[in-house]
Amino acid sequence: MEKILAFFLQYREAIFLVILSVFLGIEVISHVPAVLHTPLMSGANAIHGVVIIGAIIVMGHADTIVSMILGFLAVVLGTLNVVGGFVVTDRMLEMFRKKN
Repeated sequence: MEKILAFFLQYREAIFLVILSVFLGIEVISHVPAVLHTPLMSGANAIHGVVIIGAIIVMGHADTIVSMILGFLAVVLGTLNVVGGFVVTDRMLEMFRKKN
């Protein structure tokens, strides 16, 4: 328990920044109009593609099994996020297509 407390005390600024970023992100995303959702989703998919490539590069330079597992987990979760984003974007764009 002392190690955990020491970790939080040592990195309290970074932890505060992450928590603040989460609340700020929720606030910003909740006020995005529906018209802008599809373009923003496409941009987020492109960013996550870069994240996947970065995770693959980091995984290639992994020294320990823990870093290899974390890199693999990052690649899998990033891929799921990109695929899910494209599915949602395609479904939203389907609403605007003309029906024959």
